[in-house]
Amino acid sequence: MPTERLYYDDVFTREFTAQVLSCEPGGAAALENHGNAAASKTAAGALWRVKLDRSAFYPTSGGQPHDIGRLGDARVVDVLDEAEEVIHVVEKPIGIGAVKGTVDWDRRFDHMQQHSGQHVLSAVFHSKFALPTVSFHLGLDICTIDVRGREPRQEILDGAAAAANDVVYADRAVNVRYGTAEELAAVGVRKTVERGGTLRAIEIESLELQPCGGTHVQRTGQIGMILLRGVSRIRQDWRVEFVCGRRAERLAREDFATLRAVVQRLNCSPQEGVSAAKRVVAERDANFKSARSSIQKLAEIDARAYLQEVQVGADGLRVVSRLFEGEPQEYVQSFAREVAQAENTVALLVRSECGQIGFSQHPTAKKDMHALLTEALKHVAGKGGGSRDSARGRLADPQRAQEFLAFAVSRLRP
Repeated sequence: MPTERLYYDDVFTREFTAQVLSCEPGGAAALENHGNAAASKTAAGALWRVKLDRSAFYPTSGGQPHDIGRLGDARVVDVLDEAEEVIHVVEKPIGIGAVKGTVDWDRRFDHMQQHSGQHVLSAVFHSKFALPTVSFHLGLDICTIDVRGREPRQEILDGAAAAANDVVYADRAVNVRYGTAEELAAVGVRKTVERGGTLRAIEIESLELQPCGGTHVQRTGQIGMILLRGVSRIRQDWRVEFVCGRRAERLAREDFATLRAVVQRLNCSPQEGVSAAKRVVAERDANFKSARSSIQKLAEIDARAYLQEVQVGADGLRVVSRLFEGEPQEYVQSFAREVAQAENTVALLVRSECGQIGFSQHPTAKKDMHALLTEALKHVAGKGGGSRDSARGRLADPQRAQEFLAFAVSRLRP
């Protein structure tokens, strides 16, 4: 029996009465398929599928998530669209007979604002910039439309946002129309639908007519501000992020709070924020470059001094083994490069705080750093690899770095 969908003609219905036609255990699998993470964690068998003769609950469909609310004292956690029936997934069984339904209005109205805003935005992108919408997603925090065509650069985004908000300010009527695909095509529907029977379409006065089964506001003024958040490439299309109404208000406040915190740290006004940030970044990069150069020079000087203290063995080999504690990675790398430039020299270096290993040699040493690392990692667990002259790795337990280093030295000089 088809469910009478009350939201088709009156989206402002918050409460309604209906007859429970059936209530059967199940629903966990359906919840997982619809991406309802919270509800899908409910143990199998703890959910119930309820059919009503009429319902104001919107099921997940067309990029818009489902409503939530209550049927009697049972919480509705998911709503499914199965053929012509609306299935309500609830957390406890409901008896056959009359029941009162209550829709979570905050969630419903938020979805109405976002979906109607999407229709306005898509119509503007299509009519003014020849960028048709190919998909829509109403997310928990951000909504997106994927448009096809040229890249919507900043001037296009600004123009689309201005034109869309002009429609909001004009407070145009949003009407529901019914007709066959042929009848809707004759009156200028934006997107044709190859489906028989009577179709539902949303008409925004003097803007567009679009087939849609979702919930929408009654006038564009109820959408509130439409705020574009950014654009990114998605395969052959462009994904535009946006929010409307209360979401736009909330994110605008959060954005300003973030901006205020940043400019307070930069000790400038909001208008000077961008230039001040650029200056700070430039200074940071210059300081980083200078510090890195100084670290490298210091490491090279230390390596030369260290080489002077290490005696050459009877076999003509000089083994430089060192456990570093607290030195930055740039210092260790420069130290290793300088040591490995000395003939008949092997460098076995480990950073104690992270267990990072660096084995290297001058080719005249004629050892195999990869083989040495592999053997040492069998003694003290870790991972690594490399070549004959250079090998890198990391210990599973950095606290065993000294033991690892001693073992590696012993393998070079039994």
